[in-house]
Amino acid sequence: MQRVFISGKVQRTGFRDWVVRRATDLGVVGWVRNLKDGRVELLVAGDDEATAALIEACHQGPPLARVDHVEARPDTERLPKGFTKRFTA
Repeated sequence: MQRVFISGKVQRTGFRDWVVRRATDLGVVGWVRNLKDGRVELLVAGDDEATAALIEACHQGPPLARVDHVEARPDTERLPKGFTKRFTA
C-alpha cells in the first residue's frame, strides 16, 4: 500500500475524477482527496504492478493538470472497498 502526494497545478483540473477512473480500470482500491495546501493525496493498494502503474500515471495526470512532483511512501491505513473520492482535508 502506498500513500502518494502530488503537487503542481493539480486542483480544479479534474485530477481526482481522473485518478478514480484510472484506479478503477487498474483494479486497485483506495481513495483520493485534495489537500488544503494545494496538493492531491491518494492512498492506493492492490497488485504491485497495478499500484505502480497508477503512481506512474500520476506523474502526467489529466490534460489540464501540471504535475511538478510525486512522492510515494509505504502506508498501513485501513482501506475502503473500491476506490473513492474524498472531501478536502
